[in-house]
Amino acid sequence: MNFEQLATIITDTHQQLQQSAVKAVNQCQTVRNWLMGFYIVEFEQNGEDRAVYGDLLLKNLEKRIDQQGLNVTLFQWARKFYLTYPTFARLMEWWGTNLCDTVA
Repeated sequence: MNFEQLATIITDTHQQLQQSAVKAVNQCQTVRNWLMGFYIVEFEQNGEDRAVYGDLLLKNLEKRIDQQGLNVTLFQWARKFYLTYPTFARLMEWWGTNLCDTVA
């Protein structure tokens, strides 16, 4: 192996694994968003104290969680995602219960 071959193989390895990492992150975020939507809808329909929160549920949730990126807008999109694709869980079962572990 010469220097050019070394540089090429390192570059190729980096690019391939970088692409795999991006794909894994995207898949895990999709699962996360669907699950958050599921949890929100379930709470809205069946939560013991849902009447206490009413229309302010997502705003109160954002305040309580207090983590960058977890905000009302994401919660709204997650809820909409779940309501649009309620059978997504079957696909997750098909992929396996440890989807994020297996694609990483």
